[in-house]
Amino acid sequence: MAQDSSPNTMNLRRSRTRIKFTEDQLKILIEAFNQEPYPGYNTRQKLALEMDIEESRIQTWFQNRRARHRVQRRSEPEDLKSSRDQDYDQDRPVEKTPSREGRRRRISYTSSQLHTLISAFKNNPYPGIDSREQLAKEVGIPESRIQIWFQNRRSKFYVQREEEPDEPSEQEQDL
Repeated sequence: MAQDSSPNTMNLRRSRTRIKFTEDQLKILIEAFNQEPYPGYNTRQKLALEMDIEESRIQTWFQNRRARHRVQRRSEPEDLKSSRDQDYDQDRPVEKTPSREGRRRRISYTSSQLHTLISAFKNNPYPGIDSREQLAKEVGIPESRIQIWFQNRRSKFYVQREEEPDEPSEQEQDL
């Protein structure tokens, strides 16, 4: 069946256009962004009149700039974060996914470490800070990783318990 392309049924979304801002316009926009990344309608309207551009284009530029700003903040090393925003290249490609540089490396546990942790878990699935610190000294892993291991182990334990079919209780077996 052919689609009806009459004006009433067409998508009302504006067609995508790539506006190239001049260097002077970019300087004005960047300066405004550095002062206020979330400008109000009146500020955007004033900028639009000053630069002879539609206010909606100014609004879109600010939205895109904020998005790029967030992505750049996540992917830059700490020492560069304070020195950036001096110059801005509008045509610079934006990273699609956040960098994993800030994440910790995955820890591989030895069999003896796992044995110690599992036996501690059997004794107490909710160890306090003192117990976790003692375990950390024993197995040679930071306490924060011990805490995460216990959280993950409890989660795994409860998921496995829910997946097991209901076994008859002792009372039902006696009948």
